[in-house]
Parts: sequence; structure tokens; C-alpha cells
Amino acid sequence: MHRYTTSFSLIILSAVVAIIGLFSSCQSPTKNENDWRTVFEASQGKETATYPEVVHYYQELSKHFDNISMHQGDTTDSGKPLHVVIYQPAGSPKIELNKQPDLPVILINNGIHPGESDGIDASMMLLRDWALNPEKGPQNFAVAIIPVYNIGGALNRNNYSRTNQNGPLAYGFRGNAQNYDLNRDFIKGDTKNSLAFSQIFQWLRPLAFVDTHVSNGADYQYVLTHLMTQHNKLSGAQGTFIQKQFTPALEQALANQSWPITPYVNVFNRSPETGFEQFIDHPRYSTGYTTLFNTLGMMVETHMLKDYKSRVEGTYALLQTFTELCEQYQLELQESYLTNQSMYHPLDKYPLNWRIDTTQSRPIEFLGYAAEYVPSAITGQNRLKYNRTAPYKKDIPYFDTYRATDSVMIPHYYGIPRTYHRVIERLKSNDIKLIELKQDLSIEAEVYHIKDYKTSKNAYEGHYLHYNTQVSSALEPTKLNAGDYLIPVDQFGLRYILETLEPQAIDSFFNWNFFDTILQQKEGFSPYVWEDLALEILNNNPELKAEFEAYKSTDNDFAQNAYAQLDWLHKRSAHYEKAHLRYPVVRILSEVMLGKD
Repeated sequence: MHRYTTSFSLIILSAVVAIIGLFSSCQSPTKNENDWRTVFEASQGKETATYPEVVHYYQELSKHFDNISMHQGDTTDSGKPLHVVIYQPAGSPKIELNKQPDLPVILINNGIHPGESDGIDASMMLLRDWALNPEKGPQNFAVAIIPVYNIGGALNRNNYSRTNQNGPLAYGFRGNAQNYDLNRDFIKGDTKNSLAFSQIFQWLRPLAFVDTHVSNGADYQYVLTHLMTQHNKLSGAQGTFIQKQFTPALEQALANQSWPITPYVNVFNRSPETGFEQFIDHPRYSTGYTTLFNTLGMMVETHMLKDYKSRVEGTYALLQTFTELCEQYQLELQESYLTNQSMYHPLDKYPLNWRIDTTQSRPIEFLGYAAEYVPSAITGQNRLKYNRTAPYKKDIPYFDTYRATDSVMIPHYYGIPRTYHRVIERLKSNDIKLIELKQDLSIEAEVYHIKDYKTSKNAYEGHYLHYNTQVSSALEPTKLNAGDYLIPVDQFGLRYILETLEPQAIDSFFNWNFFDTILQQKEGFSPYVWEDLALEILNNNPELKAEFEAYKSTDNDFAQNAYAQLDWLHKRSAHYEKAHLRYPVVRILSEVMLGKD
């Protein structure tokens, strides 16, 4: 009996050990640690992984490690889906696709310009190292990584389009499958890439965001530069936090690791030693877009003249340090995020456009190279040349204060006709709540008329962008039809709504040409017919006639231009079409009582 019990116990124990071993094999790699080397490491820092290699690498990581998962988003312009890979601490609730995570999230975006591949390789090594050594990874955050955002550009591989760049040996192209620069597409949403990104962003709603880049506007000693979200524009508690706490802490922590970092050197073909301005990240850019949802954002810009190995290692150090600081300042980060969410409400003033304050600067220590101007062997003119044998360290002025140039009162609602489906699609893809009217609604609303605007002469990312847009406004009785939409402004995406629907905003849907049909007059007049009707109108309207005669007497050009006079009268008659220059999105300044369906 005793021998039987002992044998049975051994059998049970062996089974338990086998089960534990099987369970353990699901949580730890069956590969040798050296087998997790990336293409970058295997090439001694000379090469970057191809798109299929990147995807395969993350598939293997998610297959072998329980704390790494890989999700597939919507299709991009390339025909391939956008992926997101998530690392989360052991024991945390599993993050599921399209379900709001319980953990706070840091989102890292790579390969928006695939020739700038530093972040692609750094992120692969970072997640691998966290998986093998969880104590080095985040303990309270999930980190989501888009392995390659611009898939079409990554597949368009070459070794010559990055003219100034020092490695890798081959890389992707800046334009995507439709040749769009994706870092200008976050508002206009011309690409499937940006629509897929917005869905991932709205699913994860990250507290912090990093976009990895490579840049060269000058030569200097740094491998790393940062482009933090402009603090005045971010404003509120978050603006103060990013300026006073987070950025100085990041700079100091990296300097302690022998990775000095400076603000993005915003100059072109001139020396930075006289100082430079902070680049302002408008909503078209990734960190400008994430600002609209109160996410702390940063672009890392490595210096393309530095060797590829150093750039990737620097990016790795920055991503690791950024994550550690998010954990260190988790309370402040979460509190400032929530505070900024409740900063604006209907009938408050909201700043729309910004301008650098050239009277405000602060000194920063800068590690540069002496700039010289020598005769060019090609042009015979003086050319800029940096002398790397003459490095310097000195304080230079840094201009990072912006002032709002205008503001708008926040309405309770916007009303938009259902006919503007391209705008409605983009609002929905950004998780903006819309109320579809079940019956006609007559209401007093503020209506804009486009008073003036300028248009770029050259194509810019598939558009002829408007700018310096000015409007006039008036309260008018307005009818919205069943099927049209009300957009309540007091919601999570308040800033996105204002920045896209206020035509004066720099990246409004109006400025991106979504409403250009209102700029063209559809009906006109034949002067020989209109002359008689206009005369009749003038004779029956003494006030209009007095205004007309006064205008002729004060403006000689107008007095000499018969057609201009007839057109002026036509625009003040009932014959002039109401849609011309009338912005179709109306502002509703009061609460709306909607009847039951």
C-alpha cells in the first residue's frame, strides 16, 4: 500500500512538473537569447530590417512571450494592415483590440518616414529586452508600438533618396503608397494610413506619445534632439508639466547617460549659434494631432549625419528613459491629462492660432561646431561649412514662447449637413460623437461667411491649401434637416472639433479644401438683362441707391468699372445665391432640446 502510494505520488508529481514545464514554455522563449538578435545587431549596426522582417520579428515575440501581443488594424494605402504591438507588465489585465485598456498607455510610432528607420530597429530591441528582462520594462504602463506606420514607403526601398543621411545601407522612401507625406495627413485624412492610425489612437487613448524621426537642418555635436509638444499650445496643467518638469528631467537623465539632447534645431542652411525657434507642431503633424486629445507628445529627431549605429542606440536610450520618466511622473502625468480634459467648455474662449514671441527667449547650453563661409567650387558663391575640428559649448538664445493671435467662443454645438460626408467620416473615425437628427430642426445659429482667404500657388500634399482665412458672422434663423448632424462640443475630442470646424484655424477642414464648392458662384447674370432689373431695384430702394452712389464717389476704380457696379448690386439683391461664401457648418450657442424619436 505504501509502495503504491509512493509510486502514485511520483506519477502525480511528474505530471505536475510536466504541466509546469509546458506552462513555462509558453511564457519564456524556447530560443537561445542570441537568436533574438535583430537585423541591425547582426549587421553590426549597418542595416535596418525590411518590412517583412519587422513583422515576422514581432510575430515571433508575441508567440513566445505572454506579455507581448500583436494586433492588426485597418488596411493602409499599401493594401497591408497597420499593426500595433503591445508590451504590458506581467499580471496586468490583458489589453484587447478596441476595448479601452485598464492600464495607462505610451504609444510609440515608427517609420512615418521609413528612410528614418532608427526607431524601427530601436523598438524591436527594446521590446525584446523587456521580454527577456521584465524588471527593465515598465511596471505600471503598457507600451504600444506601431512597428512601421508608412508601410508603402517601407516597401519602396532604396539607398539614395536620403541625400544627406549616413546609413543604413538601404531604407524606405518618405512618401507612402500614394506618395503622401503621412506627417502632414493627420487632419485631412487623405490616406487609409491616417484613418487606421486614428482608430488605434482612439482605442488606446495614450497618456504619452513618441514619434521617431531623423533630421538635419544644421551640423552639431548631438546625436539626439527632441521636439516636444509646444507647451503654450498644449497649455494648462499639461503645458506647465511638460515645460517645467518632464522636459528638463528628460534632458538631465539622458545627459547622465552620456546622451546629451537639445531641442530640435529649427534652422535651414544657417548656423544655429545665433539661436533658433521652437518648431510649432500644427495639428497636421503627429504630435500636433495628439495634442488635440491632451496627450503629451514628443518627436525624437536623431541627426542624420551621425552614423546609424549611434543613432539607433541613442533612440533606444531615449525610449527607455522616456518610459521610465512616465512611470516616475505617473501621478503628475495622469492628473494633468485629466485637468486638461476639463479645461475648456461651451461659451469659453479658445485660442485658435499662434505666433512666436520674438521678444521672449531663454539661454540654452548648445554643443555645436564653428560655422564658416567659404567659396563654393560649384557656384563660386559663399557656402556654409561646419568645422568639426572646432567644436564649441556655449549658451545661445532659444525662442519657445508662442502667443495666441486670435480666439473663438466655444459653441454648444456645431450643425453640419449630411451632404458633407467626407468631413463626417473623419469626425467619426476620430471617435467624435455626432447626433443624427430624426426630424427637421429650426433654430437660431451663428453663420459664418468667408470674408477673405489666401490660397497657396503650389500643390501641398494633394491640396492647394488656404491660409489667412477671415470670416464675418451673424445670427440667423437656420434649418437643419432630418439626417443632418449636431456635434456636441463638450466631449473628449473638443479641441479636435474646434481645430477642424473653425475655418480660421490653420488646419481646419475649410483650409484643407473640404468646402471649396462654396467659393465658386454657381449663378450669375448677363449685364444687358440685369441692367434693367438693377435700375428698377435702385429706384425702389432709396437707401441702397444712396449707398451705391456714395461708393462710386469714393472709389474711382469702382466708378470706372461697369461690371463691378452691376455685380455689387447683384450681390445685394434677392437674385444672389445664398450658398456663395456661406460656410455650411453653423455654430449653435445655446442648448438644444431634441424631441424623442
